[in-house]
Amino acid sequence: MKETTMKGRVAFVFEQDDFDVDQIVGVENIKIKDVPSLVAVAMRDYDPTFVQTVQPGDFLVGATNFGYGHPHYPPMIAMRAMGIAGVIAESFSPGYWRGEIAMGFPQFECPGIQGLVQRWDELTINLIEHTITNQRTAEVLPFTPWSLGDEEMLRCGGIVPYLHHRK
Repeated sequence: MKETTMKGRVAFVFEQDDFDVDQIVGVENIKIKDVPSLVAVAMRDYDPTFVQTVQPGDFLVGATNFGYGHPHYPPMIAMRAMGIAGVIAESFSPGYWRGEIAMGFPQFECPGIQGLVQRWDELTINLIEHTITNQRTAEVLPFTPWSLGDEEMLRCGGIVPYLHHRK
């Protein structure tokens, strides 16, 4: 991740605390390995038109302890395949956070984000100032800066490129 800003829309707001990301594809589909098949079932219980309306660069927004449960990769593989650029949440489950950072998928812990955004709002994330701006309201919130290790892992594109970079 070499950018200094990221811009995108809020594609969906998960309001439930302790949201288990497996629900994105449905627990019955968690063993699917074929990416187009995962995309086809993703979000259908929340918004059947999600696959048609999401755009590359969009974000997901979550409540507290987002990713709670057994963090499986298929739901977020589907989200990345659709172009979701990252997740912004009040807080994250540690296992989910670690797994997605290791995949090179940006996560932003931002207390207050639920009150800042509505679905389809346009956001600007300033990676230098550690802020998220809602373009509709001009409201700004700080997000928790990444640790140096997480930042480097994201910059390299995940744990495998990070480990090769450290050789």
